[in-house]
Amino acid sequence: MGFQCGIVGLPNVGKSTLFNALLSTMQAEAANYPFCTIEPNVGRVEVPDERLTQLAAIASSAKIIPTQLEFVDIAGLVRGASKGEGLGNQFLSHIREVDAILYVLRCFDDGDITHVEGGINPLRDSDIVETELLLADLESLEKRLPSVQKKAKGGDKDAAEQAGMMERVLEVLNANQPARNVKLRDPGEHHTLKMLQLLTAKPIVYVCNVDEGSAATGNAYSERVTQLAAERGCSCVVVSARIEAEISMLPSAEDKADFLGSIGLEETGLSKVIKAGYQVLQLLTYFTVGPKEARAWTITAGTMAPAAAGVIHTDFERGFIRAEVVSYEDYVTLGGEAGAKKAGKFRLEGKEYVVQDGDVMHFRFNV
Repeated sequence: MGFQCGIVGLPNVGKSTLFNALLSTMQAEAANYPFCTIEPNVGRVEVPDERLTQLAAIASSAKIIPTQLEFVDIAGLVRGASKGEGLGNQFLSHIREVDAILYVLRCFDDGDITHVEGGINPLRDSDIVETELLLADLESLEKRLPSVQKKAKGGDKDAAEQAGMMERVLEVLNANQPARNVKLRDPGEHHTLKMLQLLTAKPIVYVCNVDEGSAATGNAYSERVTQLAAERGCSCVVVSARIEAEISMLPSAEDKADFLGSIGLEETGLSKVIKAGYQVLQLLTYFTVGPKEARAWTITAGTMAPAAAGVIHTDFERGFIRAEVVSYEDYVTLGGEAGAKKAGKFRLEGKEYVVQDGDVMHFRFNV
């Protein structure tokens, strides 16, 4: 089960520099001219989780395998993208495939780096991105709605539900609000909205790209974005792409920790971005632990045990019998599986069990 976060924003705001740093690679070209990134760069990054290291130490696991998150560096957007300006339709088709969007906003002054809008204003930049996505959604729904309404009139129940959702979304979009602001009445409507594949229905994280001196405290630009994010109920992360690039080049975890401490940071921008991504995508992690390997697996909140088993292998879900479960806290406190069993903390769960973040699991199955 893969989860993609698309990195978007205007040209020259630091998207590719951030992408390079996140992946500790130079596979995405970073340059000072618009549309440097044409085809999206895609990379998978390990999700840092201290719990996995602790579990592996207790179980004497030979290998540690973290879960991963996928990042997509998408070409810079400009005014008129919804009408084909810049890379227009190509940009919008790429962003339609991701699960969440990271709005990278330039929050630093630098006369040597051009800005397509002529000056630094992250709130204006955010509005440009949001407006272009909103206009694209409007055009998409207005084209699709008549045919769906026709099917609904013919007695198609699914089409009737879809048409009703499309009409409600259009009201929101025409009020200059994103589709994510539609008031949903039940979980089923969440699925209906998701099936419309609207750009403005995707969860977002504001990423403030600040100068090196503002990485620990932020600055006036990032404070304005943080306030905007709070008003909209969205996550906001402050990073310095340049500092992240420097950190990515350091040879060891100790060197990275020392460097972070020297500039007043407790964690990398990567960690902050991943935590924000997990939050907006409503993800959680469960673990499988043994002498061969300790491994982390990513699922969405609310996933039941059989579906969680299916993330490992479809046979596990198809032939699911029971899940052996112990919480991370009990596993660590009681010294591992044997101690948890002795203390009565090791339990069997059935098909209706909703997996919790930090569960250590072993699946019984038969196919």
